Amino acid sequence: MSERTPLLHYRLSTSVNEQSGEHQPCLPREAVEQSPAFSRRKSAHHSRPKKLSTFFGVVIPTLLSMFSVVVFLRIGFVVGQCGLYQAIAMFLVAYFIISMTVLSVCAISTNGALDAGGAYYMISRALGPEFGGSLGVMFFLANVCSSALYILGLVEAIVATFGLPEDGVSPAGSLQVLPAGYWWSLLYATGILLLCLLVCLVGAEIYAKASFIIFLVVMLVLATIFISFFAVRPRTILLPAAPPILNGTGPQPPTMANFTGFKLNTLLGNLDADYAVDYTTGTMMSFATVFAVMFNGCTGIMAGSNMSGDLKNPSYSIPRGTITAVIFTFIIYNLLSLMVACSCDRILLQRDYSFLRDINVWNPLVTVGVYSSTMSAAMSNLIGASRILYALARDDLFGTVLSPAKKTSGNGNPWVSVLLSWFLVQLVLFTGKLNTIASIVTIFFLLVYAAVDLACLALEWASAPNFRPTFRYFTWHTCVLGIVGCAVMMFLINSIYASASIAFMLLLLLLIHYLSPTSSWGYISQALIFHQVRKYLLMLDVRKDHVKFWRPQVLLMVSNPRSSVGLITFINDIKKSGLYVLGHVQLGDLDTLPSDPLQCRYDSWLSLVDHLNIKAFVNLTLADSVRHGVQHLLFISGLGGMRPNTLVLGFYDDCTPKDKLTDPALADATVPTQDPEDERPPYHFPALRVSIDGKEEGNGENGKVMGPQEYVAVIADAMKMMKNVALARYFHQFDRASTISSSPGKGALYVDVWPVNLLRPDSSSYVDTCSLFLLQLACVLNMVRAWRHARLRLFLCVEEGRSLRGSEGKLGQLLKELRIKANVYTVPWDQQVALHWQRQGEAGKRRPSRQSRREEEGLGKKGLFEEEEGDADYVNSFPSNATRLSDEYLSAVNRLILEQAHPPPAVRFLYLPRPPADTRRYTAYLRQLELLTKDLGPTLLIHGVTPVLTTDL
Repeated sequence: MSERTPLLHYRLSTSVNEQSGEHQPCLPREAVEQSPAFSRRKSAHHSRPKKLSTFFGVVIPTLLSMFSVVVFLRIGFVVGQCGLYQAIAMFLVAYFIISMTVLSVCAISTNGALDAGGAYYMISRALGPEFGGSLGVMFFLANVCSSALYILGLVEAIVATFGLPEDGVSPAGSLQVLPAGYWWSLLYATGILLLCLLVCLVGAEIYAKASFIIFLVVMLVLATIFISFFAVRPRTILLPAAPPILNGTGPQPPTMANFTGFKLNTLLGNLDADYAVDYTTGTMMSFATVFAVMFNGCTGIMAGSNMSGDLKNPSYSIPRGTITAVIFTFIIYNLLSLMVACSCDRILLQRDYSFLRDINVWNPLVTVGVYSSTMSAAMSNLIGASRILYALARDDLFGTVLSPAKKTSGNGNPWVSVLLSWFLVQLVLFTGKLNTIASIVTIFFLLVYAAVDLACLALEWASAPNFRPTFRYFTWHTCVLGIVGCAVMMFLINSIYASASIAFMLLLLLLIHYLSPTSSWGYISQALIFHQVRKYLLMLDVRKDHVKFWRPQVLLMVSNPRSSVGLITFINDIKKSGLYVLGHVQLGDLDTLPSDPLQCRYDSWLSLVDHLNIKAFVNLTLADSVRHGVQHLLFISGLGGMRPNTLVLGFYDDCTPKDKLTDPALADATVPTQDPEDERPPYHFPALRVSIDGKEEGNGENGKVMGPQEYVAVIADAMKMMKNVALARYFHQFDRASTISSSPGKGALYVDVWPVNLLRPDSSSYVDTCSLFLLQLACVLNMVRAWRHARLRLFLCVEEGRSLRGSEGKLGQLLKELRIKANVYTVPWDQQVALHWQRQGEAGKRRPSRQSRREEEGLGKKGLFEEEEGDADYVNSFPSNATRLSDEYLSAVNRLILEQAHPPPAVRFLYLPRPPADTRRYTAYLRQLELLTKDLGPTLLIHGVTPVLTTDL
């Protein structure tokens, strides 16, 4: 992916110094990462020279890795088992799969500067650390197993040439002097691996030089092989000894086979498949097992990519070098298959994997070619594995587990990673046979190839403007074909190994997801999510909203999160999968500030969201007053059909705030520090400052950031904008964890609902919009898993002379039709109403009689949701005689509510009337709400302006 370019200047923002009021510079995360201090820590691995060209760094390693075992030791095996038709089909399928992957590799590698790690670097920077880390481990293991596979192939060739016969007697003048057997083969493999280790410890340059010499040898051997098919006369070849037949019965395997030269009969006999027992392992071959062995000759396409950290220009070299090597090997494989099928008996192909040596113009030359190519491939995979491990360690995805692998020598060679890779290859060598681990290696490589295709597909589908590779010969179709081809072949080869590999990868993915730190690479998932969310938001048409599908979409205004943890967690429960926005207003004027002071605060707020494990967005604004700031947020919060429909405010009172953010990591949520010498104070939420009289200090004259007049004006503004409003009081006493855990049995947790306007004792309507909104919110809370065992208690206030049972029955019928399960309690409040009417005289008594007639006559006739004209406005409005509501009446109603709290509820829902039209009475309105809710514990005063309930399907 593209590297960050240095900034021309720092992008600064400011934060208000809470003690002095001064504006201090605050660096956002991006500026920190691009600062010189931060870059010094990353400069070490960029400073070492990169000297390898396209030919030496990509073409030669890729060619040698792809030729290696298959071209010299298994080309006859493939044709002898599968026949020429299926062999060519196998090569076409294999090269189709790797060609799709090569196109993806070319696209990703030309989209920016590459670093060490090859395919791991591509995948991790495209798909993020989880996929990148897990697949990086898989790719590392694939290279480890592949290195062991090539070494075992070399040992097999050595034993076939120099190993003693089974009788232990070497013919006179023969070179067969080496002891044979499992432990001897393991010893030979260990010696070869040590030689590879020495070369890799010296570094990539000596490996490149050695590879070039090996490349010249392999090309010479290939030339003699093609010449031999024409120059060598037909001959009979002695076959290696076959494994003994059980019980000594049955036909004995042949001991001789023919090299016929080019003959039509030989070609016809090798066209069709004839699967037989593999004489090295004794297992029956099939299309899948042969393909697994053959595909190892195609897995070298990443050899050049693995050297990306040592190339002069990876973006230029990897596409050109890889494509050249793939085309060249495809031509050679198919030509060899055709010539072998035309000139060799089937028995020779099935029973002698070293037959190319026996038919060569000079036998030792093929042996040298086999040894050279397999040695080179083993070194290539060993050095590739070490580079991947080094890249994994440097990215700190596994914490301190891989930290030793970061160590490098003076010339930048990761010698610890080389040693660790060598140790794992040595463990794999204990398997003993090439064909035994071929399936595992092939499945690992197929999984990595599919991941590279997936990375390219994701980048293409995300439509990110910065994904513009210079290599354009790919589409999302090629990526999909590559993924499907890899997945199908994985399960065809061995479904058990394939399933186990995928399960192991997913386990690593989860491990990295939960344990690794957040990376700054960029996550393709975020780009894909953005792409899809934008599409679906455009489809979310507000004109199609329906009351059946209403859900609360909440904007919660937070002054300081330290004192609002209880309320934040409670509103998270009540949102019912709706939109949840944490809003905050910073007082200030952008004209007087050098930069936006809000930018560097987002990290702290997002850390708060993560710490509290809530599903919320964060929206901050700068305004000259809290009222204007809330108006801004109500106007602009959300997008399309996802906009807040409910405003929640903390209550305006004199309660002493309590700091609930005791986690120091969250209290000091910072951007990454630049350097140990950089002692810039960490940004954090301001501390709660309490004055001598116990009130929270602020910027206002009365010790608060706004006065009661402005607070009530915010409520009135929200209602004018057709937003539901909730005022939350005493939620500094609410602790979700203790509240939920303190209810051991069903019914031990209660939620009380008072759906009547207690500031209007002359009205007792339970079916207006606001009352039904209270019922809906209480029901939504009861549907949350943590609150599911809570019981709703609905309190019905009635006066003397009215039918208690009738009122209770009507309300019960309403709840039944609304499918709300709650216990209804009738509460006589004659004494409280009497206190009110003592102040009012006889003037206001006509209204209760009208309301009484409506309840006794109108409800049954009009229905549950119909009201007389003007009733809704009358009930919702602040009473015209507000100044006459006595403190005695409000205190009496407050005591009435407290008397019904046996046992006390976890939270109460009360009816919130509209503020008065006369702004001069805002202070009286707020005082009456304060008296009404005094000492009630966690309480929500709620006013609903939109219908939210329906009895229709």
